[in-house]
Amino acid sequence: MGESPRIDWTEDGEARSARWRSERGAAPPAKVQAVDDRLTADEALALAGQGIGLLWRGDFHNARQLIVAMAHRLDRPARKAKGKAAPAASIVDRFNQVRQTRAQRARTLGMLLVPLEPDHAIPLRRAPDLREAFIEAWGPGDGASVVSLRELQGIVGAHEWRLKGVDVKALGGKIHPHYGVFAPIRSEYVDLVAKAPLPAALASKSLAFDVGTGTGVLAAVLARRGVKRVVATELDERALACARDNVKRLGLASRVDVSKTDLFPEGRAPLVVCNPPWLPGRPSSPLENAIYDPGSRMLKGFLAGLAAHLSEGGEGWLLLSDLAEHLGLRSRDDLLADIAAAKLTVAGRLDAKPTHPRAMDATDPMHVARSKEITSLWRLVAAG
Repeated sequence: MGESPRIDWTEDGEARSARWRSERGAAPPAKVQAVDDRLTADEALALAGQGIGLLWRGDFHNARQLIVAMAHRLDRPARKAKGKAAPAASIVDRFNQVRQTRAQRARTLGMLLVPLEPDHAIPLRRAPDLREAFIEAWGPGDGASVVSLRELQGIVGAHEWRLKGVDVKALGGKIHPHYGVFAPIRSEYVDLVAKAPLPAALASKSLAFDVGTGTGVLAAVLARRGVKRVVATELDERALACARDNVKRLGLASRVDVSKTDLFPEGRAPLVVCNPPWLPGRPSSPLENAIYDPGSRMLKGFLAGLAAHLSEGGEGWLLLSDLAEHLGLRSRDDLLADIAAAKLTVAGRLDAKPTHPRAMDATDPMHVARSKEITSLWRLVAAG
């Protein structure tokens, strides 16, 4: 691994440097300007639009107010151009345009920067002590650093989620997501695993695999349903720590083994469960890895290897939303062809309508697609 990126600037006639932190993989701004409470939102947007990093030296609460004002200006509806309206773009074009707009918005807002001391303390007036949240995300401090205020707010939000946890009705308990691990705030896929009929083959060998466990929520649900041993696999270090923490909190550590493995563990099981990222596409940041699956790698890998990891009479449960189909990113025929190519047969399917707020938000640019979305549990068996 190479050295961490650094950010360089001149302040008070002195050359300065610090470690650059960006979980979304943003490059450090080539130019940095120290600013304070005198900076207006319009001035901030003009400088940020030129790619100039704005290193905040004023009051911390004023920085928070400034980024809100910048966001409000960016989110104003654009004036309609005179003349004929442009032809309606395809749903794929609209989706890509939305992603591009959001990425540009994130880049612009990400130019408001906050300095951190070597121990992660924020050396600004009225700054809260957020060191616990930063240590959870990054580990102990190892020198002065600079982070965008927007990413700092994301870390604080993740810390609050981790403290209070997410209620999971199917568990009768809470899951505590760690920073960088996708929280199970959408309950429909968890509920499908909680109510789907268990394969009869589990009676002779009570073993299940949870491929790509994330927070460990599905592995925990299976253990709660009576599966005596669940092997949950993950590659991401944060997810591994998160899943282990959650199964321990739930008193299931003796029944759920969290293993650092790419896709499948060794052996066969009567039940193999996988909830891959639902959208084919390239993540714009590491934090989007739970949403976007480049080239449908995980989905295709799960299908291709499933038959070889199912014991006789076993089932593979694929948890997948059809949002990608409504966005024109993948067809149902493509999915069925991949299933057939893997020498699998669909034994059944359970469906659920999403209940999360975005599915009901008519102002969402993707509302037409989201309003049609169905989340399914595909029961797959090895072809005879």
